[in-house]
Amino acid sequence: MSRVALACVLVLAGTGLALAQEQLIPDSPSAFGPPSVATPPRLDIDPNRPTLPSPSDLPADHKPAAPGADLAFGAYQRGFYSTAMREAMTRVRRNPNDGPAMTLIAELYQQGLGVEPSLPEAARWYALAADAGDAQGMFQLGLMRMKGDGIKQDRAGAKEMFLKAAALDHPGAQFYLGVMALQNNGVVPDYDAAASYFERSAGLGNVEAQYAMAIIYRNGTGRPKDDAKAAELMKQAADNDNTAAQVEYGIMLFNGVGTPKNEAAAARYFIKAAGHNNPVAQDRAARLYVTGRGVKKDVIEGMKWHMLSRASGLRDDWLDSEMNKLTRDERNAVELAVRRYVGS
Repeated sequence: MSRVALACVLVLAGTGLALAQEQLIPDSPSAFGPPSVATPPRLDIDPNRPTLPSPSDLPADHKPAAPGADLAFGAYQRGFYSTAMREAMTRVRRNPNDGPAMTLIAELYQQGLGVEPSLPEAARWYALAADAGDAQGMFQLGLMRMKGDGIKQDRAGAKEMFLKAAALDHPGAQFYLGVMALQNNGVVPDYDAAASYFERSAGLGNVEAQYAMAIIYRNGTGRPKDDAKAAELMKQAADNDNTAAQVEYGIMLFNGVGTPKNEAAAARYFIKAAGHNNPVAQDRAARLYVTGRGVKKDVIEGMKWHMLSRASGLRDDWLDSEMNKLTRDERNAVELAVRRYVGS
């Protein structure tokens, strides 16, 4: 899953994501003041991500229709792409309405796996799959139309495909309908419509939608403000490995917003997100280790995370001042810890 944020969805967060700047850790004691520059985590959504569906994009019951489906899809999963193409083509010859096989063929053309890459050919096969009623084919064709990827950009046509796939309970389609509601053709975002689509997508297991709904409830945009619901959804997304949600839920736990205050649990989420190379989480983990809040005090481990965060451009004057207090041996230990982490 790509880590590039979709700018239009940031409309959701607005000033709400400033929580990552203002309330990551309370200002008292002074050791937990905000860093000099706090780059907030951004929504983990990207229309340009690889088109291979993630588990959250696929309907829960999405599976090949034919008894012999595992020949084509099994070959694909094992990396035997030429075999996958051959078996998928065989399926289509036997059943001209085999939508899942058509979608697999489209994926292979789109990614250039086992065949020369061809976006127009991929779009053609997605269209055939969509006509055959395959929700994933509808969804992928919608993405191509939305981006103008290999075909003419057609946002109305993209929305048409997303609506058809959404009617078949495709979580990714529901999610992108929410994205389009936020874009709203460049006019005022339709928060109510976006919330409705994100809510359905979240209910179908889409992790990005769970995060989006958490932001909606936290900010009170599209739904009444409800910190408890925001925390519940943020935890779902965090536990489903959404890095931004791990940071945000760590904040909520540390500050006791929408959930009982729990510094140890907050530390676990910050450390997990830090391991995903999120600089805000690395900065927060550094402060927790240096001060021993939520974790056993470990200045070397804390300064390791501080150096990694600083390398990503996130300044923290307080941690810099603590770094200056280290002995030569401690500095060497920090350098070794960073090298081990980077090399791991």
